[in-house]
Amino acid sequence: MPRMFIFGLGYTARRIAERVEALGWEIVSTGRDGTLSFDDSGNVLTAIADASHVLSSVPPGGDGCDPVLERYGHALSGQSLSYLSSTGVYGDTRGAWVDETAPTGSGRRTARAEADRDWLERGARVFRLPGIYGPGRSALDRVRAGQAHRIDLPDQVFSRVHVDDIASGVIAALAAAPGAYNLADDLPCSQNMVIEEACRLLGVTPPPLQTLEEAGLSPMARAFYAESRRVANGKARRVLGWRPRYRTYREGLRAILAD
Repeated sequence: MPRMFIFGLGYTARRIAERVEALGWEIVSTGRDGTLSFDDSGNVLTAIADASHVLSSVPPGGDGCDPVLERYGHALSGQSLSYLSSTGVYGDTRGAWVDETAPTGSGRRTARAEADRDWLERGARVFRLPGIYGPGRSALDRVRAGQAHRIDLPDQVFSRVHVDDIASGVIAALAAAPGAYNLADDLPCSQNMVIEEACRLLGVTPPPLQTLEEAGLSPMARAFYAESRRVANGKARRVLGWRPRYRTYREGLRAILAD
């Protein structure tokens, strides 16, 4: 039975684990829903040694270091490696398209860009992910909770991806060549359009347009609006044969609401 060890069994990695388990794999993991504690070095090292594949969804820590590579990097030899990164490594492109050949490290997530590079140097498949949404974590939930905003930034645009499309992309890459892969849907657009569609589906009035100052957003949310880019998924399509099931936010939101 093939085995995968997952560092950080959170929202996205749990979805990947479910799909991989359905294919007959055994999963061992750390994280809030995992089977092992990250600090349980003895058992973690044993599980890594027994695994054919290792996937990490753990971002850099507050010190800027990748905790997985810092603590267990010496044990990652001979396994097939995968890492869930972020399209934030591309920085602000003022709405221009980026693919995997674009430079990284110029944005607000320099630590993430360094981790991205370190995993690539180890021969990993690095999945660069934009805004992740899915059941329990979408614009529908924010609208229902009264936490949705429409920000008056007419040129701001970004990409997103449904969590199930991430899972299918990771599975499609299990036997693929190492390297970076963007997993994004086919329709980058403003956050306002997503919120408006969620409101339409729920039959409620969209929130009013506000400035960043009026919205009272957290520093992290404000930093999100400081960047704008469109993420191309052509490499994943060509090399992995991957196709997003939810090509746009419209199909994705409708499916979430139907569930």
